[in-house]
Amino acid sequence: MIDRRHLALAALALPLWSGAARAQSAANPLADRIRAGGCAVLWRHAQTEPGTGDPPGFKLDNCSTQRNLSAAGRKQASAAGEWFRKHALKPRAVRSSPWCRCTETADLAFGRHEVWMPLASIFDGQGDEDMARRQMLSRASRIPAGGFEVWVTHQVNITALTREVPSMGEALLVDSG
Repeated sequence: MIDRRHLALAALALPLWSGAARAQSAANPLADRIRAGGCAVLWRHAQTEPGTGDPPGFKLDNCSTQRNLSAAGRKQASAAGEWFRKHALKPRAVRSSPWCRCTETADLAFGRHEVWMPLASIFDGQGDEDMARRQMLSRASRIPAGGFEVWVTHQVNITALTREVPSMGEALLVDSG
């Protein structure tokens, strides 16, 4: 089931990432919900350089040919990872699209990633949207209570799964219930 409450990590947690003392000591419904587990944090990669998609002729194995994270995006991803650490939230797995902007987001936030092809961009007819959707829902259904995963992907993939349109750096929860 998709939790239709748009849990925007960038928007809701940014005050926490900036070190607001009151936020660190107060209960945090977002952190509590993630801690309860049985869900995946479906995260659109952090802020990139301006543009849409990738330049013509880009190559997945060559980051210099892709649209990559901006300096602001690198800070955003690092701050998100700090937010998870401050709330003692450690994902069971960090899965990522193979695009460099996604793997870098995951690495900056969590220091690790595993490429998972259902998260690969389906932009402009790439990939198999229906198969990716089925695989994500199947995987989400197997995440146990008390555990969660982070999935770093693209807006088009998140929209195909949830019908929501997140901004860069925002996330939704995919609930196993």
